[in-house]
Amino acid sequence: MSDYVISTCSTFDLTKEYAQSRGINYICFHYSRDGVRMEDDLYHSVEPHEFYQSMVNGAEMITSQVNAAEFTEYFKGFLNEGKDIIHLSLSSGISGVFNSACAAAAALREEFPGRKIYVVDSLAASGGLGLLVDRLCDLRDEGYTVDELYEWVENNKLRLHHWFFSTDLTFYIKGGRVSKLSGAIGGVLGICPLLNVSYEGKLIPRAKVRPKKKVIVEMVKRMEEHAEGGYDYDGKVFMTQSDCYEDAKAVSDLIKSKFPKINGEPWITNIGTVIGSHTGPGTVALFFWGDRRAD
Repeated sequence: MSDYVISTCSTFDLTKEYAQSRGINYICFHYSRDGVRMEDDLYHSVEPHEFYQSMVNGAEMITSQVNAAEFTEYFKGFLNEGKDIIHLSLSSGISGVFNSACAAAAALREEFPGRKIYVVDSLAASGGLGLLVDRLCDLRDEGYTVDELYEWVENNKLRLHHWFFSTDLTFYIKGGRVSKLSGAIGGVLGICPLLNVSYEGKLIPRAKVRPKKKVIVEMVKRMEEHAEGGYDYDGKVFMTQSDCYEDAKAVSDLIKSKFPKINGEPWITNIGTVIGSHTGPGTVALFFWGDRRAD
């Protein structure tokens, strides 16, 4: 058994069962729905369709990150067991939670001078963060020490690609990520923006594509351009979606036809409640390993 734990934020958007099977620890973000505080607990307390339907019906969603005090209590549980920690945080380009985790780690290093606490700015989100954590679990199982894991992730995290599209701009407009004018025009014309996560960990619009069938092709084209080994890519593919499984399945089917050597089926999970509070329904995201992200 390893003498360290692999930890991440609940915004890695995989499943509770998977986390348990791989020994992944996670700390839950929070959100409120119409003023009621809830945890981003990998859909343990709410069904995905019900969550997104409540947004369509007008529910007010407000998200909040984990603060330093919560991280202190969370980390201390592992340290009291004599474990070192490597924690992969949601991208600093999306949230300030990395700073909260760093503040907690700095204080705890004084209290536990014999323990190692690595906090990594993943520059990743959703299933991209999940794919990164998944790789760390593989390396842990191969015998990597916590120091070797930290070095590996810092050297390789920018090889992880994230591509997103949305067929519903309502909540992007509401959150200020798309202007009302652009959103109105996009809605009328059926435009689906294609976005990715940059080398700074920020969500960046890359193209405006219409109709939906074309944006699906365009997303897979980005994988053709960037995937490690090109059409011989033999790594894993993770995908997340917000109440639009059929759109995600269409992307998955196209990927399987283009990349016959991928490691298993593309794994489609749900965009979690915190990230989903900002995207709303209709978003599909694709994650894979490739060349180094750069702008």
